[in-house]
Amino acid sequence: MAHIHIERDHHFSKAKARKIAFQWAEQVENEFDMACTYEEGDDEDLVSFSRSGVKGTLRVCARRFELDAQLGILLGAFKGRIESEIVKNLDELMAAHPAAKTAPAGATKAAPKSRKKPAA
Repeated sequence: MAHIHIERDHHFSKAKARKIAFQWAEQVENEFDMACTYEEGDDEDLVSFSRSGVKGTLRVCARRFELDAQLGILLGAFKGRIESEIVKNLDELMAAHPAAKTAPAGATKAAPKSRKKPAA
């Protein structure tokens, strides 16, 4: 059996990370005929996926996506191609949802300039 392990760090909110994982699950269901289940948790969510010759999970953590998959003997021969397709799909979904921009630590927002009223 061939094993695939992919990790992608992210800076998304829990809701946005969850949305990306839902979209990923829908994509693999439609494109690769996977059966997916989604379990929401307090600390992390878990997408389980399977089809003949493939089974695995996508963990949605606070700051990371972690995918683990086991490929059967026949699909193991295509591990490189399958792994690159998974990476491409996940990276495209993450890029389509830019994380909220945050100011560097210690930075403060400048106060608006006060405007003087013209003399009457």
